[in-house]
Amino acid sequence: MKTDQKKFRRVRAAHAQTHVTHLTRARCAPYVSVVLALGALTVLPAATQAQSYPAKPIRMIVPFPAGGGVDYVGRIVGKGMSDRLGQQVLIDNRAGASAIIGMEATKNAPPDGYTIAATSNGPLAINPHIFKKLPYDSLRDYTHVAMISTFPYILVAHPSLPVKNVKELIALARARPGELAYSSPGTGNGQHLATALFASMAKLDMLHIPYKGNAPSVISLVSGETQLTFSSIPGMLPHVRAGRVRGLAVSTAQRMPSLPDTPTVAESGVAGFEAFGWGGMIAPANLPRDIVNALNKAIVDTLKQPDTAQRMITDGALPSPGSPEELTAYLKTELAKWGRVVKLANVRPE
Repeated sequence: MKTDQKKFRRVRAAHAQTHVTHLTRARCAPYVSVVLALGALTVLPAATQAQSYPAKPIRMIVPFPAGGGVDYVGRIVGKGMSDRLGQQVLIDNRAGASAIIGMEATKNAPPDGYTIAATSNGPLAINPHIFKKLPYDSLRDYTHVAMISTFPYILVAHPSLPVKNVKELIALARARPGELAYSSPGTGNGQHLATALFASMAKLDMLHIPYKGNAPSVISLVSGETQLTFSSIPGMLPHVRAGRVRGLAVSTAQRMPSLPDTPTVAESGVAGFEAFGWGGMIAPANLPRDIVNALNKAIVDTLKQPDTAQRMITDGALPSPGSPEELTAYLKTELAKWGRVVKLANVRPE
């Protein structure tokens, strides 16, 4: 009898628990449905936004004046993006303050995919070592969208300078310490550091004249206001071909396809010298991944077009399409590299 009572109690307890479970599910079901519905509502706008993007023109900030290497490549990429995304990509040159003005404008824009920026190693990897109070963080304040290209430099001299190659330039500079003036697009710019690195490795004392952008720097050399510079090739190549300046050497380890007869600095007597810039596309931080993917695909598809790639190579820029993760990883290595170059070139932070 006692055994039957114990079995009865166990069965009753099991039925009671089952009843409570079903009752709880029944009572909670309406609330679960509401929560799921609300969740669906919160997901739908983002999905709809990704599917309809872009719904209006996109602004591409270039933190340099028109005419430089980044501006040149940005316009080529912007045209290809317009064709692929179905919306116009408008170039917005926001030059000044060593590209800080354009970088701040990008940082402070809404992360909605309608403001992007074509920029370079100067603002991203060099400025952090030049300015003590930089108003942005290259890794934290931006979404890295895509690698675009690399920009080899060319060492050029004004025709009035009596040199025809790097060895003659080194000999003249050593004979006239502190007299030869070289231009750059600004203090701490990649082209400035390339020249400073060259001077350091060749043991030269030369005068640095910074300008506000690549175009003014090129104009100063063409006019004879300065005697030499390292310049991005796209902006300088027309002047070299027209004979307005003399190309002495390229900054890469290998000769450039666009300048096959121009030797490298390394083979001209400064062993181990290599310096080049690069360009990447960024956007404000926290850009939705679907939009990042859409932008990256449009950029990469553009750069992989044979006619686009050949045009860039002919003009002295090398297409380097890559993923967002590749740009982030490369930027981290470049931050370390240019920190060492800044110290070697004895550039003091401002």
